[in-house]
Amino acid sequence: MPNSELMAIGAFAQRSGLTSSALRFYADSGLLPPADVDPATGYRSYGVHQLERAVTLRRLREIAMPLAGVAAVLGAGAEEAARLLDEHVARIEGDAAVARQRAAAIKVTLGGDASGSLIAVLKGPVLAEAVEQVLTATATPTPTPTATATATGPTHDPASAVLAGLHIEASDEAVALTATDRYRLSTRTLVPVRTGERTWAGTVDGADLRNAVADVRRSALVRVEAVPHGIWLRMSGREDRHCRVLPEEYPDHRSLLASLGEATTRATVAKGALLRALEEHPGDRPVLRLTDRGVRVQAPDDELSGIRLPAAVTGEDLRIRFEMTTLYAAVSTAIGPDVMLDLRGPLQPVTIRSADRGDLTTLTMPVTFDH
Repeated sequence: MPNSELMAIGAFAQRSGLTSSALRFYADSGLLPPADVDPATGYRSYGVHQLERAVTLRRLREIAMPLAGVAAVLGAGAEEAARLLDEHVARIEGDAAVARQRAAAIKVTLGGDASGSLIAVLKGPVLAEAVEQVLTATATPTPTPTATATATGPTHDPASAVLAGLHIEASDEAVALTATDRYRLSTRTLVPVRTGERTWAGTVDGADLRNAVADVRRSALVRVEAVPHGIWLRMSGREDRHCRVLPEEYPDHRSLLASLGEATTRATVAKGALLRALEEHPGDRPVLRLTDRGVRVQAPDDELSGIRLPAAVTGEDLRIRFEMTTLYAAVSTAIGPDVMLDLRGPLQPVTIRSADRGDLTTLTMPVTFDH
């Protein structure tokens, strides 16, 4: 290789983000051998063409991938490499969940988390269904602008972290589950088998709840207990599951619900038919046109065609536009064969709920026609 294409180890280290000692280690392990070694001095040089491999190697090690896994990814094609990465991340997430549960159990033995107070006793299958329904309205935490990648991943913005949680409010009559990503808000109210010893409110980590749902669904009853910094899900015949409580303040969703005006248009439509119409819609921002003749799902620039759905519509005629991802999720999680839409104009939140059951309610924000 021409000397002009070679770089000294120090220059290569600076451009690749790997230290000189790390480069020597990866050379000795066979993952990144130097392009040239001076036989007299043993001095190592690297080629410009090796930079991409070096950077990829560094990034793989930053997500704690072992050397064997790194070698497999570097030697695989694009599809196989993606599969190996997904498997690695799944293992990390699984290990983290196990570590959290074991740490919570250790706290109990140390006396730090032993005294839990009863929030409620709920039917396991009902609780699992409610958690899955409401969690569809959570947000994914986003890295802060100043976040830097580390072996444990980027840091996250606390303001978005709380939106990835499920807010639980327990009273002496009911347990309310609420989630929002600020574009959608979903809430469901459950009647407990047994109420708690006191009222309680907190925002529970969404990932912890997702990891516990399978066990919750298979348990006839689940005893929910509050402890410092978390809750315990106690299940007969199964390992108890600990879920963290997020410290950040949850958005004031009650004020939002209380401030909603009266519906100016109301429509009751078959849930399955509406979902099929959305699935067949060619775009990503469908328009609903509501008149006394029913509901029509159409494109923004198409006033005449679209898919007409039989519906009971009262109030003012309305034309309103949504993001497909928010509207479809809100409709699909509704309980029962029919959904009721309460609309307040083209730019106000729309309430979507089951026509015959009001314990699950979702608010969905429309988008403007020039969005």
